Amino acid sequence: MTTRPGIDEVARLAGVSKSTVSRVLNGAPHVSSRAREAVRKAVVKLDYTPNQAARSLAGHRAHAIALVVSEPSGRVLTDPFFAGVMRGVHAELAGHRTQLVLMMSEPGDVGSYLTNGHVDGALVISLHGHDPLLSLLYDNGLPVVAGGRPLAGGPVPYVDSDNFTGAVDATQHLISLGCQRIATIAGPSDMAVGLDRLSGWRRAMSGRRADLVAYSDFTPEGGAAAMTSLLARQPDLDGVFVAADIMALGALQALHAAGRRVPDDVAVVGFDDSVPAVPPLTTVKQDVEKFGRMLTWRLLAEIEGEEGLPPTVLLPTSLVRRTSA
Repeated sequence: MTTRPGIDEVARLAGVSKSTVSRVLNGAPHVSSRAREAVRKAVVKLDYTPNQAARSLAGHRAHAIALVVSEPSGRVLTDPFFAGVMRGVHAELAGHRTQLVLMMSEPGDVGSYLTNGHVDGALVISLHGHDPLLSLLYDNGLPVVAGGRPLAGGPVPYVDSDNFTGAVDATQHLISLGCQRIATIAGPSDMAVGLDRLSGWRRAMSGRRADLVAYSDFTPEGGAAAMTSLLARQPDLDGVFVAADIMALGALQALHAAGRRVPDDVAVVGFDDSVPAVPPLTTVKQDVEKFGRMLTWRLLAEIEGEEGLPPTVLLPTSLVRRTSA
């Protein structure tokens, strides 16, 4: 079976960068006529992605971008994080004559749709593990920006919040309150956001006991199960950093069911500043709508062929003190 040529081969044959190939294939301005012609010849010679390339070389623009969320639809439609991201994306698209396509599906189906001329670019968020979708889109010349650091690394630009520093701040706050037995409910170990927040907790716990870790899946049910597990291991724990507010809701319920008062017995700090809780939750705020807007700005700039774009945009976080800690 013959392997279909990718954008790397087109770039090498044309003698230009992969980003230049991408701009040519997507009809972007600010590309020299010499480079454009070299890419055209390479595409023809290699028979590269015939349908998409033919549309692009003819100047086709779909006037649409995709927001791909690698999560089940039930979670996407109920988690306030995703709602905030979508609000930011919509706000940034205002005035751009560009429609938003929301996709929640298996990578193969998504990749086939996106690489056949239906959209001008894609935002991909909530990636797990070494998901091949980013590489597939990038290798096919589609402008793509990841929301969150891709665990697999690679050349795809991404926008993220400063998860590591936010987790350090949250944990140091618990230490400043005098907490001695501090646990964490970490996010999934196959997501960079989960690993980065766990790393921040461990950094702040340097020199202290740092084995009270339970993993969860960014759901209230997962947070409750993780909290119950931690209490079974360490009944007298007195502080917990929960790596997402949505999990903290479940953790608070589990603490209440176990007869542990918050914050008198256990101080709790979350991350996101996204959900109301009882008691009001001390948390690390990330501006989710700004996150969505920055993702969209970065993708639109890529589509339009802007030069000198940053490969990474890292947004700051801040600790918000409330009743729970």
